[in-house]
Amino acid sequence: MATTVPEEAPHVPEPPVDDDAARLAQLGYKQELSRTWSGFSNFAISFSIISILSGCFTTFGQAWNNGGPVAIAWGWPIISVFILIIGFCMSELVSAYPTAGGIYWWAAKLGKPVHGWFTGWLNLVGLIAVTASVDYGCATFLNILIKMYSPGWDGDLNTVFLLFLGILAAHAVINIYGHKLIALLQNASVYWHVFGVLVIILVLFFGPDSHQSAKFVFTEQINNSGFGDGWYWFFILPLGFLLTQYTITGFDACAHVSEETKGASVSAAKGLWKSIFYSAIGGWILLLAFLFAAKDVAAINDGSGAIDVLLTSALSAKLAKLVILISVVGQFLCGMSCVTSLSRMGYAFSRDGGVPGAKLWAKVDANRTPVNAVIGGCVVAALITLPALYKSPNGAPTAFYAVTSVAVIGLYLAFLIPIWLRLRQGDAFQTGPWNLGAKYKWMCWVAVAEIAVISVYFILPFSPAGIPGRSEFDWTAVNYAPIAVGGVLIAITAWWFAGARSWFTGPRRTVEETAKTD
Repeated sequence: MATTVPEEAPHVPEPPVDDDAARLAQLGYKQELSRTWSGFSNFAISFSIISILSGCFTTFGQAWNNGGPVAIAWGWPIISVFILIIGFCMSELVSAYPTAGGIYWWAAKLGKPVHGWFTGWLNLVGLIAVTASVDYGCATFLNILIKMYSPGWDGDLNTVFLLFLGILAAHAVINIYGHKLIALLQNASVYWHVFGVLVIILVLFFGPDSHQSAKFVFTEQINNSGFGDGWYWFFILPLGFLLTQYTITGFDACAHVSEETKGASVSAAKGLWKSIFYSAIGGWILLLAFLFAAKDVAAINDGSGAIDVLLTSALSAKLAKLVILISVVGQFLCGMSCVTSLSRMGYAFSRDGGVPGAKLWAKVDANRTPVNAVIGGCVVAALITLPALYKSPNGAPTAFYAVTSVAVIGLYLAFLIPIWLRLRQGDAFQTGPWNLGAKYKWMCWVAVAEIAVISVYFILPFSPAGIPGRSEFDWTAVNYAPIAVGGVLIAITAWWFAGARSWFTGPRRTVEETAKTD
């Protein structure tokens, strides 16, 4: 007699056992997510999240105001090298442990549950902040584009925030109902970023009547921060490096979707470092094109370094619209990828009991999509962006830069913990098929040092108006990254000692350990 399956528990067909599923079972997990992504799709999600069409546009003003062309032309390639080293260290880890839990799983495996606890929460906060910042940036540029076509458009901060909520909701819907399209859209995003950037570079080369000199591009210093020029090299210029550090982040997505990737031990490792490498090259060329086209320096300064001011002062209205349109589409695709990565990390961390209401967030639907993790992540992303409703006194989007700082600090501190633990384990570490060999020693040290430095710089005030006690102090100018990150660290530390240490044991096996044979 045939058995029937209750409607409330839809049947999810078991995937065939292959090398990837067997490796996942060795790590303690049943294959629940659909493993249909190719190696190119794995590379594509990180390449899309890095998105030079997003970060190079939205945080250009941060580098322009804090260092100028020097911070951009030289800061980008130098910082990119450090980030690539961090990426190499993480590629070795994802090759050894290709799980959706990714970073926090590595930390718990190489250390203790407490390491996994802190890494997981930092990673989750960082991914939420990345999602928020990318979608808010997309809303900002969509607002600019609408104004270009409709001069009467009332695009104030309230309008931008409503656009942001709409974009965030659209990304949630795509991730929930478009599970078959996501990998395809990730692949399409790669081509959009490659050919879109090529079109922009050609426009910036042929469009302007004149260009800046190489001397301006590589030697000009600009300080619109409000701090004295005496602080340029030691304080102001490093703040400009947020452009690079923020843009080239989110590459941990290769790990978060490794349970959906074929041949993950190799393809996810390669996808991670290659996404950094190719983004670094393309981003530098794009930024140099911006600088050579920045002929009206006074207008750009008056516009707080905004890239749309640079474009409209250098190009015809038609060409400026084209460039902004290409960027908006790229940013939308980037935000979609961010939600995918966030939901997979939230699902995995919940699967191991790290998030309140874990069973809710770890639930997948009949299409093997963590729907609740998608919705929950998007809601929190909207909440942390509320300060963007208030305009800072100098017109610069201080709240937006604060969110980007939270993203950078949260994610890179999460990267630091497993890299440090891998370094501490030394030659006893069991590598995967893709590894660094003996080079891990100096690379891990460089990665740890770089992350420590940026974690200090990006909690510092962006302007004198953001320093309590000064006559020009204004709450809207405050870099709330230290408040957000510090608050999270205090909360999860208190939570750990108040009870989490008694029940959070790190990764939980969902399959029985494979019997050993002689």
